[in-house]
Amino acid sequence: MAATKLEYIWLDGYKPTQSLRSKTKIEKDFSGNLEDLPLWSFDGSSTEQAPGGASDCLLKPVFMVKDPQRKDAYLVMCEVLNADGTPHESNGRATIEDDDNDFWFGFEQEYFLWNPETSKPLGFPASGYPRPQGPYYCSVGAANAFGRDIVEEHLDACLEAGLNVEGINAEVAAGQWEFQIFAKGAKEAGDQIWIGRYLMERIGEKYGVSVNWHCKPLGALDWNGSGMHANFSNSTLRDAGSKEIFDKICEGFRPVVKEHIAVYGADNHLRLTGKHETASIHDFSYGVSDRGASIRIPVMVPAKGWRGYLEDRRPNSAADPYKVAARIIKTVKAAEAGI
Repeated sequence: MAATKLEYIWLDGYKPTQSLRSKTKIEKDFSGNLEDLPLWSFDGSSTEQAPGGASDCLLKPVFMVKDPQRKDAYLVMCEVLNADGTPHESNGRATIEDDDNDFWFGFEQEYFLWNPETSKPLGFPASGYPRPQGPYYCSVGAANAFGRDIVEEHLDACLEAGLNVEGINAEVAAGQWEFQIFAKGAKEAGDQIWIGRYLMERIGEKYGVSVNWHCKPLGALDWNGSGMHANFSNSTLRDAGSKEIFDKICEGFRPVVKEHIAVYGADNHLRLTGKHETASIHDFSYGVSDRGASIRIPVMVPAKGWRGYLEDRRPNSAADPYKVAARIIKTVKAAEAGI
């Protein structure tokens, strides 16, 4: 009988930022179909998801791609369930109200490649700092781009797995990079971002380089933080044909700023300062082609007769894309009700 390696991946219960966990299940004569994957239990007391006296939690497979780095293997994204089969409180995916996949999301995932020996990004000297930011964005050359071999291996792995990566680029700070993933359906967009993060972490192991997802790992110094900009649309935005509709949906975000910030990643006050291409965490704004706004209306939207998508620039690099998408969907639906 053929043996298949199934890497069950899930999010733990750590607060304020959840971490990735995974373990390998060996299945004989696996069909290759997601629906044939069984539930699997794990020790929730070791992941902040259950007490020791009743520690079993369940893993429910919800998304699967080929594992590009192992023979006869798949990567399996899972939701965490309580022992009775109900969604665990840490399960952000279960809160997404998008059963018809009307919402499309494109996440721009920024991160730093981190030297664990110096506790600084790649490209930073052991003492002091490199040249100020500016020459690193979309750069080329050993003086400007750091960790390209890791980034290229990650891109190839994602594409081989079947993830819908739409691009990569070096970012504004030294050692900072970005990949973009798009999916028609909020849940799958989140699934793909988490698998992309998982592959980056695992590839980093090979090089002895860690990945720093924190939104402002260099503190208050004059270096950009890391975001996970959320580009989103639904049929209303894609077919709007009216500036008024875009304005009403954007205005729908104004009264629920606190609710959005609550799920847009820990320590976002360090990043959303009004500097470094961010809006202040205390304000709300939107505008065409405005990267200093809370929500940017892409310049192509009015050019196409006010049809397209919006970009919420506030989610940070460590945010859970499931929770970000769930909150955006809730706000947009509420705004639509008043149109």
